[in-house]
Amino acid sequence: MRIVETDLEIQREPFARPFGFKGSAFHEKWNLVVKGVDEEGHVAFGLGGLAVLWSDANVFSAHTEMGGNVLQAAVLEYALQRAKDVDFDSPPDLFDAIVDDVYDYGKQITGNADLRRTFILIALVALDNAAWLLYAKRKGLSSFDEMVPTQYRSFFSERQSHVAIVPAVGYTLPMSELQGLLENGAYVLKIKIGHPGDEAEMVKKDKVWLSQIHDLAKGFETPMTDSGQVLYYLDANGRYGEKESMAQGLDQADKEGFLDRIVLIEEPFQRPNEIDVHGLPARFAGDESIETVADVETRVAQGYGAMAIKPAGKTLSLAFRMVEAAAAAEVPSFVADNACVPVLVEWNKNVQARLPNFPGMKGGLMESNGPENYGTWNRMLSEYPLPDAAWLRPQKGAFVLGDGYYGHSGGIFEEPKFYTRLFERNK
Repeated sequence: MRIVETDLEIQREPFARPFGFKGSAFHEKWNLVVKGVDEEGHVAFGLGGLAVLWSDANVFSAHTEMGGNVLQAAVLEYALQRAKDVDFDSPPDLFDAIVDDVYDYGKQITGNADLRRTFILIALVALDNAAWLLYAKRKGLSSFDEMVPTQYRSFFSERQSHVAIVPAVGYTLPMSELQGLLENGAYVLKIKIGHPGDEAEMVKKDKVWLSQIHDLAKGFETPMTDSGQVLYYLDANGRYGEKESMAQGLDQADKEGFLDRIVLIEEPFQRPNEIDVHGLPARFAGDESIETVADVETRVAQGYGAMAIKPAGKTLSLAFRMVEAAAAAEVPSFVADNACVPVLVEWNKNVQARLPNFPGMKGGLMESNGPENYGTWNRMLSEYPLPDAAWLRPQKGAFVLGDGYYGHSGGIFEEPKFYTRLFERNK
C-alpha cells in the first residue's frame, strides 16, 4: 500500500499550570493531526502530541517553547512527504523505511548532531497512527486485537479488568490536589524527582519532596496492590548524574520506611549507557533512553527490571517490538504517558490492557495524567467519540475495563471529530 496524499493540522491545548520535570517546565501541548489517503481512496486520521522537553531537553533549552515545538512539527511534515515515496505492507515497514532519514533531518534542523532519537519518534506518532488506521481499513480490521501483528499476539493476550491510572505528581502539584487524588482511590503515584539545581541541591530537594509525599500517602490503603499500600513510581527523567546520588535517596527511603513502596524508578541517569544499576535496592525502568530494541537489551544487561512502553511517545510500531524484546528477557513492560489527550490515552490503554499484571499489583499499570495537567479535561472527554464510555473515567484509582471496552477497542476506530474538523478549512 501507499499513502498518496497527506495533510497536517495543529491543535494547542494549554496546561492548567506549568508541567514541571527535568528541572524545567512547559506550558501547553501541541497535538498534531495527520490526514492520510491511500491509493484506493481510504482516508484515516492520526493524532500525536509533541513533548520537546521529554524527548530532548537540550533542544528544549536551546529554543523558546514554541520554537522547539515548531522544529518537532517540522520533523513530522518532512516524514509525511517522505512517506509518500514508500510502498509498504504494514505500518512497521513504513516506519523502517523512513526513520533513519527522518532522524538525519531532525539532526539537521536542530543543529544537534547528538539529537535524542526520541525527538523524532514522538513526531512520528501521528503518522504511524494514521498508517495503522489506513492499514485496518485496507484489511477490513475492526478491533485492536485483529490489528496486532501475528508475531506479537502472544505478548498481548491478557484482558485486564483493572488498569491503575497513575497520576503524575510534578513539582508544582499542590498537596491539596494530591490529597484529592488519594481520596479518590489513586494507589500508584508517579512522582517526579530531579528538582532544579546542581546534583547536591537536587538530591536534597528530592529527599524533602519524597518525605512530604510519603507523610501524606502513608495513611491510605488499597485492595489493588499486594501489600495493601499506596505505591510510588519515581521518575527522574535522566536528571541524576551519579549512582551514589540515587543510592542516597534510596537509603533515606529505607530509613523512613517506604523503600518497599517504591515499585519502580524510571529513567534515572543522565548517562544511562555508563551506569549499571545492579546493587541498588529498587526496580529500575528505561524510558526515553530506550529508543531501539537494542536499547532494551542493553538496559536488561545493566540490571534494569522493567521497560516503559510509549505507543503515544515512540509509535505503536516500535511499541510492539519493545514489548517482545522485554518479554524475551523476562522483564515486565508497562505503558507511560506524555500528558496525553483522551484519544491518545486510549491508544496507550489498548496496549496496557493486554499486558500481564505488573509485579506487586493486581492488574496493569499505566501513567495517565490528563486531569492533573489540563483544566480542560472534562471538555476533552465530552468531545471524545464515545463520551459516555465507562472506561474513559477512572473508578477508585483504576480504569475498569469490561466487554464493552474490548468490543470497541477503546473507541480508537471512531473518527475524533474534534480534531478532524480542523481540516474543514480546505472545503
